[in-house]
Amino acid sequence: MEKRTDKNSYTLFFAVAMVVVVGTLLASLASGLKPTIDENRRLEKQQNILYAMGVNENEGTSANFVSTTKAPELFEKHITKQLVIEGDKITEDDQAYLIDVKKEQASAKAGNVRRLPLFVGEKDGVTYYIAPIRGKGLWDAVWAYISMDENMVIQGAYFDHQGETPGLGANIKERYFMDDFIGEHLLSPTGEFKGVAVSKSNNDPKNENKTDNAVDAIAGATITGDGVAAMIKNDLKLYVPYFENLKKN
Repeated sequence: MEKRTDKNSYTLFFAVAMVVVVGTLLASLASGLKPTIDENRRLEKQQNILYAMGVNENEGTSANFVSTTKAPELFEKHITKQLVIEGDKITEDDQAYLIDVKKEQASAKAGNVRRLPLFVGEKDGVTYYIAPIRGKGLWDAVWAYISMDENMVIQGAYFDHQGETPGLGANIKERYFMDDFIGEHLLSPTGEFKGVAVSKSNNDPKNENKTDNAVDAIAGATITGDGVAAMIKNDLKLYVPYFENLKKN
C-alpha cells in the first residue's frame, strides 16, 4: 500500500506550507527589527556627516567616527541647518538627512526634479556645507559625504562602498585617501566646475597642489577611482547654483 507521504502532492503541499511559515516568520522578524534598523541608519548618517566636517575621533592614521551615543548630541550642536534643494526652491527640513540619494537619482532619471540634501554646519567659527553623493565603483555602489566651504573648496570627506576589492578599491575608506581631498578646489580659477579627478598620472604625489583638480589614484584600483571621480563630478555639480547664489547674498 502506497504511503501518502510518498505522493508528489504531499511533497508539494509540504513545500508550500514551509514557504508560508518561513515567510511569515521572516516578515514578522523584519517588522520587529525595523525600528532598530532605521535608528542605526539614522545614527550612521549623522556620523558620516559629522566626520566630513571634521567632528570625529581620528587618531594617528586611522579614521574613526564619533560614537553612536555622542552622535545625536553633536549633530544637533554642529548642524545648524538641513536644506533640501529642488530646482530653484530651497527649504529647511530637519529630516533632510533621511533623504535616500539612490532613490532621488532614480527619480531624476525618470524626469522628476531631484531633491538635493545639503547640511550647514558650524565648528570653531567656520561654516561647512556637507553634501551626500553616490556613484558606481568596480563591483557595486560607492558613496560619500563631502564638506565644502562657500567657495566649493573641500574641507573634509568620508567615502564608503558596497563591495570594492579589499586592499584595493576598498581603500577609499582609508584615511590617507580621504584626507587627500582636504583643500582640493572643485572649481577652476575662472569659476568653472571641474570636480576632482582620481588620477594615475597625477604629478603631485604629496598632494601639495590643491588647485589642480586631482588627487593620486590608489594603486590597482583604477575603476573604483574613476567611479569616485565621476560621482564627485556628476553629483556635486548640481550644487553649483546654490553656491553661486550664496556668494550673491
